[in-house]
Amino acid sequence: MSAFCLTGFVSYGQDPQFTQFYANPIYLNPAFAGSHGCPRFAVNYRNEWPSLTGNYVTYSMSYDQYFKNISGGFGVIAMHDQQGQGTIFTSMLGAVYSYHLNVSRKFKMMFGARAAMFNKFLDWDKLTFGDMIDPRRGFIYQTGDVQRGGSRYFFDASAGMVGYNKHFFFGFAAHHLNRPDESMIIGSSRLPIRMTGHMGAKIPLGAKSQYKNVTSIMPNVIYQYQNGFQELMFGTYIQYGAFNAGAWFRNRDAFILTIGVDTGKFRLGYSYDITVSRLNNGVSGGSHEVSLGLLLNCKDKPPSFKTISCPSF
Repeated sequence: MSAFCLTGFVSYGQDPQFTQFYANPIYLNPAFAGSHGCPRFAVNYRNEWPSLTGNYVTYSMSYDQYFKNISGGFGVIAMHDQQGQGTIFTSMLGAVYSYHLNVSRKFKMMFGARAAMFNKFLDWDKLTFGDMIDPRRGFIYQTGDVQRGGSRYFFDASAGMVGYNKHFFFGFAAHHLNRPDESMIIGSSRLPIRMTGHMGAKIPLGAKSQYKNVTSIMPNVIYQYQNGFQELMFGTYIQYGAFNAGAWFRNRDAFILTIGVDTGKFRLGYSYDITVSRLNNGVSGGSHEVSLGLLLNCKDKPPSFKTISCPSF
């Protein structure tokens, strides 16, 4: 969920978020870099509250892979977020490294960090002010306010960790550790640190069917905190062969339905957020999200490499 507010002096904001957290793993937690072993490409699109004129549209693209010679994973991620019909743009390009540690034969930990450059742009010409209004003819005057806005670039640092075994995983991430100043108006507006905790499991149910597929359930919980804003998501996926379906609830905000296909090489997911807050679904139009993933073969992954059993969507 994204939100922003402008005052005459300071701007405040929460980071763009995706419903399909694990379809964009290194955005959720940089420690996930290289967790698949071979090259992994992900593309994500989210349109939040499309029925409103000030909806939020967010794009993300990423690549990550495990490299034996650096004992971990390396990745690159790009994100672009559009707010208020292009009034505010936020773009990010980052590099990610994750160190992989075999604690035991059955338990592994990963420690990751992301270094990113952000660009925030405010289109002053799309803003409206009270002194522009004529009581009869509407917005016909030029504002007397001093023009501000434009672009601002800033560096951002994040870090995280993940621990997992064959059936269970948990992790923690902290973004904006250096608290960069993103203000484009007057004064200072430092990004608050965003903290994320997540955990989940993969539980096989019964024996394989005649089609050699196992049905599994994957319960998950994700909690995020940023400057007083709290978000708790919990739900589960059901996986049968290449097919996935899931249901999630985000506290006081949305009920989420997800479907997807995972062939082992190609992943496609779709989710729809049904708004249950005061901004009801009929007004907001809910939220649509689509994810694409491509997994390639490689020679660098050790034979003993253990992938993490987290959901794909």
